[in-house]
Amino acid sequence: MSDQTRVVLVGATGLIGRAVMAEAVGRPDVHLVAVARREVPLPKGARMEMLLSDTGHWPDAIAAGRPDTVVIALGTTIKAVGGDKQAFRAVDHDLVLESAAAAKAAGARQLIVVSSVGAQFSSKNFYLSVKGEVEDKLAKLHFDRLDIIRPGLLRGKREGPVRLAEKVGMILSPLADLLMMGSLRKYRSAKAGDVARVILTLAGTRQRGRVVHQHDDMQRILRRG
Repeated sequence: MSDQTRVVLVGATGLIGRAVMAEAVGRPDVHLVAVARREVPLPKGARMEMLLSDTGHWPDAIAAGRPDTVVIALGTTIKAVGGDKQAFRAVDHDLVLESAAAAKAAGARQLIVVSSVGAQFSSKNFYLSVKGEVEDKLAKLHFDRLDIIRPGLLRGKREGPVRLAEKVGMILSPLADLLMMGSLRKYRSAKAGDVARVILTLAGTRQRGRVVHQHDDMQRILRRG
């Protein structure tokens, strides 16, 4: 990419959002604008903008970023919202779609969204069903380019106290990955930094269409650099 791409990042305070900010350091091909509800420490050497506002004003913040590409790295878990399915949908469905609509209105030609492996509207798993529903609705916004990232278990340093189950999962996941062969390869874990590199490599892609990136697809992108 020879021209600088203006990238607006929605969800800068999460694991992937913070990794994207770190990976953007020293990249002259990317002008990063982060949108968040609260302040987050910027990585050392960062040359970027951060726009803070409540979610009701995110459309204005996204528009102010004058994006070529919008990256949505929003997400919570059922456990994090105390099992409240409506609270989960408010973030992973409503807020994602509102941010995507704002991106379209702001003139972004490309949308990159972090979803989840196994996302499918018809899934009996509530979490995966919502993810799949959102993917289907994003396609109907008709961006020139829609990139959907479907990582497995995300590995990286999260904010706040680390739950025992999460810690054990991150320790064992590299070993478990070796057992996931064939059609199970897509469920392999992914480092947050690797997902961030994939996102920034895809930013500014001129080819049109909707593309889903699972484990092996992301590995090929990383090898291309």
